[in-house]
Amino acid sequence: MDIFDRISANRGPLGSQSHYAHGYFAFPKLEGQIHPRMQFRGKEVLTWSLNNYLGLANHPEVRQADIDGATEFGMAYPMGARIMSGNSTLHEQLENELADFVQKPGALLLNFGYQGVVSIIDALVSRHDAIVYDAESHACIIDGVRLHQGKRFVFPHNNIENLEKQLERAKRLTDETGGGILVITEGMFGMSGNLGKLREIVELKKKYDFRLFVDDAHGFGTLGATGAGTAEHLGCAEGVDLIFYTFAKSMASIGAFVAGQESVIEYLRYNMRSQIFAKSLPMPLVIGALKRLELIRNHPEYREKLWTIVRALQGGLKEKGFNIGTTESPVTPVLLNGELSEATALTFDLRENHGIFCSIVVYPVVPKGVIMLRLIPTAMHTLEDVQETIVAFEAMGAKLAKGLYNKTPAPFQTA
Repeated sequence: MDIFDRISANRGPLGSQSHYAHGYFAFPKLEGQIHPRMQFRGKEVLTWSLNNYLGLANHPEVRQADIDGATEFGMAYPMGARIMSGNSTLHEQLENELADFVQKPGALLLNFGYQGVVSIIDALVSRHDAIVYDAESHACIIDGVRLHQGKRFVFPHNNIENLEKQLERAKRLTDETGGGILVITEGMFGMSGNLGKLREIVELKKKYDFRLFVDDAHGFGTLGATGAGTAEHLGCAEGVDLIFYTFAKSMASIGAFVAGQESVIEYLRYNMRSQIFAKSLPMPLVIGALKRLELIRNHPEYREKLWTIVRALQGGLKEKGFNIGTTESPVTPVLLNGELSEATALTFDLRENHGIFCSIVVYPVVPKGVIMLRLIPTAMHTLEDVQETIVAFEAMGAKLAKGLYNKTPAPFQTA
């Protein structure tokens, strides 16, 4: 079959819903300044869908740093890949400050988080090595693992007993091939809010010879005594060999970095294809990142405010009987029982009748019959925002329990 004919006939599990989802449930447009209250289709909504954890997106010092960087350098400088002509003193300064902040010997800037993780995995392992990874790892990890030409073993999410079984299998293999083992997991899982069992995994290093690579995109800035992330929070940072963070969450920007021992960082610097063959991170983003890092270091009250909102939101939802899973982080999933038609109807009700905008997650991301509404608290939200949201969710939950969303013409029906 012709390639284009095939994809026209089979648009994928999400694309198959695009005839009614596009622009509303998928690819919605939130407009206005980044803030808890934004405009959606001409109406103000209370927004719980932005990973602006510490509220830095519209911080006046951040905005000014972004403006100053763009005014002085524009978006083109430095021109070219860093290995050829795109390096600068400020790029190196940012790497040094990031390494110091997360208490690792070295750090390497990355243009984007997703491609960075894929490329890190590709650069680290050979066909003689084995990868062991958590089943609920982010798509960037899954795609990186797919590039691996050697064996890969998956363990059920946070199942340490099964992880040990996979390590035994991997070790038998690498004893024959002469390769090594790379274990990959996340610090904070962005969909469920669970924390990776980093302490337990690090403890297994005493028994098995492996290296540990952790994606802590959501943990950076939100967890730990200084905001250095999940490993700091769990007290096992020294046992994590290589750790990845993105600027897209707490830093409210574009870019990422990976940190670890200097020899490994230097190896990645000269072997990561996504960096060697890509233009350098533009200077305004570097300057903006330096300012954001300064604010994270010097203002722990932003993180404290975030957690005040987190505790209020999660405590209030649980008090009203909502299932928020086993989250240990700001990520707040609300798990409901219902079908796709009910999911679309209740989401529409929340947005149109209650002015609450949160992300909806359905099959195949979660099992059939499960609806997940994911809320992301930030330091910019208020306790009044929390109370308004809990009232709206209580009304929505009552309708769902009565089966009223089954009787609502989906997806567009207002009260």
